[in-house]
Amino acid sequence: MKYASEDLINEHEGILFGLKILKRMAERLVGNTNIEIQDYYEIVNFLKLFADKCHHGKEEGFLFSAMEKAGIQKENGPIGQMLYEHTIDRKYIAEMSGAMTENNIERKVFIEYSEKYVELLRSHIEKENKVLFPMGDKKIPESEQKKLIESFETFKEEVMGIGTHEKLHKMLNAFEAKYLNP
Repeated sequence: MKYASEDLINEHEGILFGLKILKRMAERLVGNTNIEIQDYYEIVNFLKLFADKCHHGKEEGFLFSAMEKAGIQKENGPIGQMLYEHTIDRKYIAEMSGAMTENNIERKVFIEYSEKYVELLRSHIEKENKVLFPMGDKKIPESEQKKLIESFETFKEEVMGIGTHEKLHKMLNAFEAKYLNP
């Protein structure tokens, strides 16, 4: 059986790769005066669009309600915790975004919130991959899994637009060459 969580786990890999790049970019802000601010806008946009709007949108709009319907607890349970962490990570993204102006970055603020964001999301992804998603895989019936997979694909196209996913991955590949393997 194919599980809807497989799509989200694959997206987690892309998000973790983006976090690795973000971490390296934040490290470059320490003492380095020669930065390309547009790159910082683009990595934050990746987090807003891919990690939050698309990925978290699939979880919040489809998967979590299917899990709840299947008997997984929301309030004071694992779903509620994941939703709470989504709220916190949005605050961290807003702080990173707010630390940037057209030609300047408040380095200390950007570094602080990028570090918090990376730490939170790595932990969050591990909890979803190892605890929450396996719970859902066991409880959500195959017919519902198929509906979720179809809903994810439609949602991705509606929210991000056709081809946006690929453009974001190209950007990450370019950033890999620039920031991880210079």
